[in-house]
Amino acid sequence: MTSTEPGVAAALAAAEAHSAHNYHPLPVVVATAEGAWMTDVTGRRYLDMLAGYSALNFGHGHPRLLAAARAQLERVTLTSRAFHHDRFADFCAQLAELCGMELVLPMNTGAEAVETALKTARKWGYQVKGVPDGRAKIVVAEGNFHGRTTTIVSFSTDPEARAGFGPYTPGFEVVPYGDLAAMEAALDDRTVAVLLEPIQGEAGVRVPPPGYLAGVRELTRRRNVLFVADEIQSGLGRTGRTFACEHEGVVPDVYVLGKALGGGVVPVSAVVSSREVLGVFAPGEHGSTFGGNPLACAVALEVIAMLRTGEYQQRATELGEHLHSELGLLVGGGTVDAVRGRGLWAGVDVNPSRGTGRAVSEQLMTRGVLVKDTHGATIRLAPPLMISKEDLDWGLERLRDVLEA
Repeated sequence: MTSTEPGVAAALAAAEAHSAHNYHPLPVVVATAEGAWMTDVTGRRYLDMLAGYSALNFGHGHPRLLAAARAQLERVTLTSRAFHHDRFADFCAQLAELCGMELVLPMNTGAEAVETALKTARKWGYQVKGVPDGRAKIVVAEGNFHGRTTTIVSFSTDPEARAGFGPYTPGFEVVPYGDLAAMEAALDDRTVAVLLEPIQGEAGVRVPPPGYLAGVRELTRRRNVLFVADEIQSGLGRTGRTFACEHEGVVPDVYVLGKALGGGVVPVSAVVSSREVLGVFAPGEHGSTFGGNPLACAVALEVIAMLRTGEYQQRATELGEHLHSELGLLVGGGTVDAVRGRGLWAGVDVNPSRGTGRAVSEQLMTRGVLVKDTHGATIRLAPPLMISKEDLDWGLERLRDVLEA
């Protein structure tokens, strides 16, 4: 699909001329944004129902986050980790407290944080568990999405993410998501960690069966294996709790965080765990020039303060119940085959008779609503947590229009 708007068409052509193909974005060119709304280069407004894959949990340009960023921009933005800065200790302490943990290792992107967690688990396995050097194994779930580095795509089951990027990194075993028996069978003396998304986002917002996360927690505890929870998309309020693991009363050994931690202002990610686990690193064994920089810490500190109010978790709970109630009315009748999710997060499987997920996304775009498809027939809904009920209903009404047309 291409846009006939002259300003949009020119911007799309310019981007096509000088950018490699890595995403397949919708043909909309955003110029400004505020709250749950974005405006393109022609002045047309769109309701953002994706929120940067949960990076914009607090909406576009939240005044508190912009104020924190502006204040820090006038002081210092980067020192590298060669020196200390005056926001770092507070950020680490506050994030550790939010997670109920002891230590924080800050990075920038989600994939960097996952890579850090993998290195942490292997190092812990050799130094603490006593696994022979070079023999550590990490168990992951089918349908996972943890990033796009060469190591991470090595254990992906998505052909688009994996094909053509070998040779692949060894040391991983893939089991079906939600299958406790398969998980138990995969754990052995060489296993150092289980890496899971509490809810699989890219796979279509797949929620595991009740008791699965608690079961994995028990298995890993029994076998002296680290439970690493990738809460990059599911964490920080999206599901109605600070962390999605909380829905089953589970506390993992390691949290992997990103996206919303930077408030949609700067990339911020982190691995958070106990002193026993993250204490395995010695100076020089891991690092990042921009990881934990002053600007990132200032914004993330404001994010943590906003989460501490509980306001956004409550909004995700209440509006999420409304979202899933309304979406449930669409299931059946040849329109929607299934709806999954938790909080303000949903995967909607569109009946093939209504077109592909991409086609539905494009039709919604023409009606002023932005979502994104995944795996053919599924669209994902993840509006900012600050969205009003009126705007949410407006977006859902356009979804009904498209599906029933």
